[in-house]
Amino acid sequence: QVQLVESGGGLVQPGGSLRLSCAASGFTLDYYTIGWFRQAPGKEREAVACISSSDSNTYYADFVKGRFAMSRHNAKNTAFLQMNSLKPEDTAVYYCAAAPYGGPAEELVRVTSLWDYWGQGTQVTVSL
Repeated sequence: QVQLVESGGGLVQPGGSLRLSCAASGFTLDYYTIGWFRQAPGKEREAVACISSSDSNTYYADFVKGRFAMSRHNAKNTAFLQMNSLKPEDTAVYYCAAAPYGGPAEELVRVTSLWDYWGQGTQVTVSL
């Protein structure tokens, strides 16, 4: 069964950190471009970060640059999103996704139809 499963979300105070995991099963993650997206209540889904499969070039949205870092552990078939200096506006459901394409990460995140697999999402809440 092909699936992506996110974990690591939760409630954290402003300025705190969380590390999200995205575990893949049924396919080999290192052949895929991996992206993290988020959706806050009443807002559209937006791209957060991405690592391309072709040369591991990365994309980070301006609102997370310098605070979030994405990585992948191919042996574990898992990708990670380290989130530091969290802000209340980071509150959202975070999704990981996988696309069987390489190329510039900044372009790949803009095309929703490229993403074959999506996780169920994990809630991140940043609040006092």
